[in-house]
Amino acid sequence: MLKLFSMTGFARVEGAAGAWSWAVEARSVNGRNLEVRFRGPPGFDGLERIAREAAQARFARGQVNVSLQARRAETAGAIKVNQEQLDRYLVLANELAERGATPPSADGLLGLRGVLETGEAEEDGDGRALAEAAMAQGLAQVFDGLKASRQAEGAALGLVLQGLVDQIDTLTREADVQAAAQGPAIRDRFAKRMAELLGEAAPSDRIIQEAAVMAAKADVREELDRLTGHVAAARALMTDDAAAGRRLDFLTQEFMREANTLCSKSAAAGLTATGLALKAAIDQFREQVQNVE
Repeated sequence: MLKLFSMTGFARVEGAAGAWSWAVEARSVNGRNLEVRFRGPPGFDGLERIAREAAQARFARGQVNVSLQARRAETAGAIKVNQEQLDRYLVLANELAERGATPPSADGLLGLRGVLETGEAEEDGDGRALAEAAMAQGLAQVFDGLKASRQAEGAALGLVLQGLVDQIDTLTREADVQAAAQGPAIRDRFAKRMAELLGEAAPSDRIIQEAAVMAAKADVREELDRLTGHVAAARALMTDDAAAGRRLDFLTQEFMREANTLCSKSAAAGLTATGLALKAAIDQFREQVQNVE
């Protein structure tokens, strides 16, 4: 059973406690290592440490961005009169009244700029601590959601990788069949070339000897055996419980090394074409592996 996790995912959680409500979002993208970036509300500095620890407990790689926005309910604020500002207005109003102006009404005075102020109600320490604890729980929930999102993405990604490994396996088997015909093809081509140069004087034993040397240089058995072993290793890694991204990335380099050597040793057009198809499939595999945790 495939057990791959992607490094791409998204989750969102909302909550409330007391006078506070909040929403937290977590999204992740590819990264060589685990990197957590946290942005939270002022006054809740302890939440960043909690977010980092929660991410480290769940993920091995990826760039994780966490945004937590919180606000207090408006009813938590208290309206008060700025007495100093009101006194200034009253002095000015009295001076104007002495000159014949109409005295101001109470609602008119209260409507003047700066007379009424909305201040935050005093918040007890227990209420703030309760809100912070609830936000910390929300962070745990959003990271669980992010992990589930990355797992679902990894399941889809695993099917793509599995198909590519099957393709590499099929091409390796085709190359095995084609490579078996390289020896006789090299001998016949060498004999024809010698006959063109020396005519009937070309010694058959020399032809056989030289052809054998050329065939040995063109032998791709070791490369094919290693490719077969890499296919088995890739399938094992994709069912491993541990994070496999780094190991699959390294294995991709080994795949490509063998495919390059096979192409360089090829002495037949068919084998070269198969080798190039192998390289294309391996390159596709490499691109997809970049998304694996």
